[in-house]
Amino acid sequence: MTAHEPGTAQGKIFVGPYAIGTAVFGQTGALISENSGDPVWFRPLPSPDLQNADFKVQTYHHPRTGKAQPVLTWWQGSIAIPPTYTNLPGGAPEPGGCYYIYDDHYRLLKTVFAHHGFYPDEHEFLLTRRGTALFIATKPVPKDLRPYGGPKDGAVLDSEIQEVDLETGKLVFSWDLLEHLDPADSEVPASDAATSGGVWDAYHLNSIDEGPDGKLLISLRNFWAIYDISKKTGGIHWQLGGKKSDFTFGPHADFYWQHDARFGPDGRISLFDDGCCNQPDGTPEQESHGLVLDLDVDRRRASAARTYYHRPPLFSASQGNTQALDNGNKFIGWGQSSYYSEYANAGNTEGNGSENLLYDAKLPGSNISYRAFRNKWIGKPSYPPSAAVKTDGRKRVVYASWNGSTQTRAWRVLAGPDSDSLSVVVRHAERTGFETAIPTDAPGPYFRVEALDEEGHVLKSSAVVTPTR
Repeated sequence: MTAHEPGTAQGKIFVGPYAIGTAVFGQTGALISENSGDPVWFRPLPSPDLQNADFKVQTYHHPRTGKAQPVLTWWQGSIAIPPTYTNLPGGAPEPGGCYYIYDDHYRLLKTVFAHHGFYPDEHEFLLTRRGTALFIATKPVPKDLRPYGGPKDGAVLDSEIQEVDLETGKLVFSWDLLEHLDPADSEVPASDAATSGGVWDAYHLNSIDEGPDGKLLISLRNFWAIYDISKKTGGIHWQLGGKKSDFTFGPHADFYWQHDARFGPDGRISLFDDGCCNQPDGTPEQESHGLVLDLDVDRRRASAARTYYHRPPLFSASQGNTQALDNGNKFIGWGQSSYYSEYANAGNTEGNGSENLLYDAKLPGSNISYRAFRNKWIGKPSYPPSAAVKTDGRKRVVYASWNGSTQTRAWRVLAGPDSDSLSVVVRHAERTGFETAIPTDAPGPYFRVEALDEEGHVLKSSAVVTPTR
């Protein structure tokens, strides 16, 4: 953590740490942490070749009953930057993946897959009030790329917006990019296919947001463009940015290689402007920053309403997000840069990255996270706390932890000569972090811990353990 000022929003921090091209620091997985960086819940993955992305809190609306509940959602698979594909044409592309929905007891509710021979993509998984999920699915489509300056036996990486009913798993809506947008409008040359298994990533669809009246806002990184489309008709209402923009731009309103386009109030949209770079070693167009735009749809004019820059300046070649928080603040995940930050709503300007900065932290080593979020979350694990005991001279030290519990405020320690004869030896030890060390003179040798809530009630007990040296 490099900055922490008063005024931050409530909530924990959600990231999916991994590394590109170097060894990951620790393990990949899904991580909830405190502002201090102290873990709250970590779900490690068995291999550094697996990653989690878009890890966040959403509301799950049951398709039949309509009952709403907070859940954790994320994508799991293998992220390759730049993307690589094998056995084309006609073979199976890599990477692939799936989406998970977990309840507040950290139990799996749903696993979601794509349709039409497409593969679930890490960029977006969005739950709706209809009991459905909107997400991005991709697959390479064989295509002669010579008209675009690429190889004859190549392929275009197509993307499809898919919506799936979470009760039945059936596809209820789809919108295919190749059917609506000409890949010739890409800012990435088709010759790049030579370095990605013959597949041209012309579009790189990386976000979906749902607005009123069945409108969808989508971001195409490699077009430098954002589109407002109609779910009802499939038509495009307007294009913002790119080679065929319907809008002109005011000062500081333009963007490049953008991510995470979201509808905002009063005709505004937000996004993360990477400003950088065609993979793998492109030259930055401009400094990365969070961006809020005022859109005058009638006059087709886009103006910068807020900008959020970092100090030191960052140039994120991929990924990133700009999250609107309940108190008006903005939480910025810096994508391929290792930082995540929170700013007061007023933001700042280029060269003034410390202004209105309330919170700033950096993942260890070369670790990054596709997006980063601040979300409110109450975790109530279905599994028990963990305990361990070590001998320290004549004393015992009891170590207590409960992965994912947000309600534990203190620990009670019980000990006795056998597992059926335990009595309280430490009545109240304040929780001091993910793991709390509690010294005791009790000889044991059998110990158990109980997690206590803020009123001193027992939430759950650990298994009985004996000392290790």
